[in-house]
Amino acid sequence: MFTFTPLLGAQSSSRASQSILELDGGIKILVDVGWDDTFDTSDLAELEKHIPTLSLILLTHATPAHIGALVHCCRTFPLFTQIPIYATSPVIAFGRTLLQDLYASTPLAATFLPKTSVSEPGAASTASATALDGDAEAAGSASRILLPSPTAEEISRYFSLIQPLKYSQPHQPLPSPFSPPLNGLTLTAYNAGHTVGGTIWHIQHGLESIVYAMDWNQARESVVAGAAWFGGSGASGAEVIEQLRKPTALICSTKGGDKLALSGGRKKRDDLLLDMIRSCIAKGGTVLIPTDTSARVLELAYSLEHSWRDAASGDKEDVLQGAGLYLAGKRVTATIRLARSMLEWMDENIVREFEAAESTDVTNGQRTGGQDKSSSKGAGPFTFKHLKIIERKKRLEKLLSDPGPKVILASDTSMDWGFSKDALRQVAEGPNNLLLLTESFRKDLESQKQQRPQAPETIGSMIWQWYEERRDGVALEKGSDGEHIEQVHSNGRELAWKDVQRAQLDAGEQLLYQQYLATKRQLQDTSQTLGQETLDTAADALDDGSSSTSSEDSDPEQQGRALNFSASLAHATRSKLAVSDEDLGINILLRRKNVYDYDVRGKKGRERIFPYVAPRKKGDEYGEFIRPEEYLRAEEREEIDMQQRRTDAETKLGQKRKWDDAAGSHGRKLSGGAAGRKRPHMDGKPQDDDELSLASDGEDADAAVESEDESELQSFEGPAKAIYNNQAITINARIAFIDFMGLHDKRSLEMLIPLIQPQKLILVGGMKEETLALASECQKLLSAKPGTSDSALGTAAMVFTPANGILIDASVDTNAWMVKLSNTLVRRLNWQHVRSLGVVALTAQLRGPEPVTFDLEDAETSGKKMKQLKDEAASSAVAPTFELGDNKASEKPDVYPLLDTLPASMAAGTRSMARPLHVGDLRLADLRKLMQSAGHIAEFRGEGTLLIDKMVAVRKSGTGKIEVEATAQSSMGQSGRGTGSFLAVKRKIYEGLAVVAGN
Repeated sequence: MFTFTPLLGAQSSSRASQSILELDGGIKILVDVGWDDTFDTSDLAELEKHIPTLSLILLTHATPAHIGALVHCCRTFPLFTQIPIYATSPVIAFGRTLLQDLYASTPLAATFLPKTSVSEPGAASTASATALDGDAEAAGSASRILLPSPTAEEISRYFSLIQPLKYSQPHQPLPSPFSPPLNGLTLTAYNAGHTVGGTIWHIQHGLESIVYAMDWNQARESVVAGAAWFGGSGASGAEVIEQLRKPTALICSTKGGDKLALSGGRKKRDDLLLDMIRSCIAKGGTVLIPTDTSARVLELAYSLEHSWRDAASGDKEDVLQGAGLYLAGKRVTATIRLARSMLEWMDENIVREFEAAESTDVTNGQRTGGQDKSSSKGAGPFTFKHLKIIERKKRLEKLLSDPGPKVILASDTSMDWGFSKDALRQVAEGPNNLLLLTESFRKDLESQKQQRPQAPETIGSMIWQWYEERRDGVALEKGSDGEHIEQVHSNGRELAWKDVQRAQLDAGEQLLYQQYLATKRQLQDTSQTLGQETLDTAADALDDGSSSTSSEDSDPEQQGRALNFSASLAHATRSKLAVSDEDLGINILLRRKNVYDYDVRGKKGRERIFPYVAPRKKGDEYGEFIRPEEYLRAEEREEIDMQQRRTDAETKLGQKRKWDDAAGSHGRKLSGGAAGRKRPHMDGKPQDDDELSLASDGEDADAAVESEDESELQSFEGPAKAIYNNQAITINARIAFIDFMGLHDKRSLEMLIPLIQPQKLILVGGMKEETLALASECQKLLSAKPGTSDSALGTAAMVFTPANGILIDASVDTNAWMVKLSNTLVRRLNWQHVRSLGVVALTAQLRGPEPVTFDLEDAETSGKKMKQLKDEAASSAVAPTFELGDNKASEKPDVYPLLDTLPASMAAGTRSMARPLHVGDLRLADLRKLMQSAGHIAEFRGEGTLLIDKMVAVRKSGTGKIEVEATAQSSMGQSGRGTGSFLAVKRKIYEGLAVVAGN
């Protein structure tokens, strides 16, 4: 049995993707935990209903559409963190930086207080509902109160729960504690393209073979390798690999199913991008390219960096030489650092470039380390010479105010959050500037009105509508190849939207927030009486707080458990809200001063145990932090002390200094300043170029520090609310579009789906029009596939196009039953092995389940078993089930029917009717290797023909039939060979197949 239910993304304009796969035995698999740019918690209502029955979770891409709601679910739903999650290592690493950037950039991602937590009527819990209400109407309402945002450490802790997998590695996952047994379910990840680490999932369970392919790309790119339908990067096969071919169900996305690929491929796309940039830079303008944080930004950054390198090393003058190239985002440093450590997940050309750079460094003697480290990074794929990193808003504003041409890559593509929205305010007004979109925002207006009639539009979608309307005309400019490039005029159109900002709560809103905390505490106490140990989350929060130098560094450890009270408690403590002694419980011995006694009479569990604070070791995904100063030699330590004394001597009495200038005896800062905790690389140690910090962009380091301090002073700790302000800007910049989405197109879908040959095809992940159009086309292609006769058209592959929340049954047409073999029949079986499977043909009779009896004579031979039976009988309240008179125990019927040998009268007649069977699928490539190892000459001639010894031709049809043709001389023995080629080929073919005969 196999049923499929799309929760988000089916026949919808929303990019979010969530799907439920249910297999035989009650096994439920959730694939992707996506969220769209509205951060509407009502989109997760259906998912919340399925959480108590989920067995495992799979993630496909590190984009908000696939993992955007992962952290929210971990913090909000108690059981979510107990479900095993599987993904590839790049999806885990880049997804972590993506959500850290997301929660640091937009307040709406934290979501609002649920309306059931406060008694005030009219409270809303969704961002979209709040966005539609005016500020006057929402004044004093709890709908504006934001939940505390997760810290970067919390996000890293949630992603550490994900179990990494490698490509093409079969894995049998572990189920969740509340899941039925998986019964041999096997997961295998394959490269999907589109993003680094993107995954096509193959799920094998019994007779069900399911391929889940969402947002894949067959074409190779500069960084991302193509999808592994034909065997991965560099493969040139004409057939889909066996593991992904002929599945019982193929779940495929339809996004971009009606678009045609750009003629010329990747090179034409990159040239068109550079033509757009050169046309703007030649006028002295600024190019703003909105992109994501950790997925497609690698492709853009790599292409532009190498274009700037080519322009700098070229003989001809290029306008790119005088323009700056910048990458703006709050977590792009971590993204680039992670990209350098995951080259094996990228295209093979990236690996070759890295190896070539390393070999050049070794040959030239440049790998000396230390001071000469920067000189050895001249040709690495992600060692940027021209691309500068910007991670502070103040630094971005200063850059935009400087004159001169420049190109800025900024997150996010929606332009509703991130630095792209901040850059748009200054770039939009210049008529010589260019707003270059890399992703389309096509909307299905009919379905959007039905599903979300009041959903606000993003800034990116509004600009995309202007691009499609082309109301003010199009500017045509000549590119490098002589063709015209199109740029749409905006001519001073006004763009209006509602901007969201965080603000502190007033007195009335703080009371509502305290009421929310009290409600959570009451519910937690109720759950504790039912046997749930949830109060340890507060102790974990205390552990984090006491191990840090300040209460600001404390963060709750076990987020996402029952009711998530620990985060609210720690958050309330930081904001100095009132917490009673009853709320603290046994923790009062740690929280309150001069409190040494606590009454434990009548208490249970950890309330009777003195709280112990275990010191927490600081570390990251690579392990515990190592402090180099602890491993210094004596002469090195003396030299540092002398430098420190000279520095102290230079400080005059009354001289002004910054907080970060105060240092200890060994060059380490004191633990008081907040900025010292925020910037560990400023602690007197030399800054590494690999960190790509602010000083690496060529500007003054002091300006970078001041911009950081100013940005941090604007933020505040404690509970906050969302304030909506109407914003409007005038856009004079031109608008252009280059397709850098890296998704499949119409040609690749129509070519590959017939080659995959699925029995059931499920199309999701696209708008209604493109989904239905692709479904009708695929129905024709699958019905006309090779080997399908006219009488079999009725049994051709079925195509499903479900909508959100619609369950479809895509079970395999073949039925299977569990039977039990008798001992007599098992001894007669002659198993044949085909790869990893055992095959046998048998003729037997089926009987009903037989009762299972226990014989005491056999039990007496085993004293251990007899003792066990006596103990069970003695401990039972009823009489023993065995009787000494007939030496038999009580009979218990078996649940499986029995398959036994045939009687002698029937065996003779059936034996004459049984014919040998050839089982297996022999590939011509495998046959070629076998013949070559046996000393024969084997080579491919034409399409699907293997020529052996220039006498024997072997062909394989689309239905799997093998045809062998040979000349008359091939059957004769030849010099140097024991037998003729024809007989040798037949022998190798039979060896590759399992010949089974009836038993």
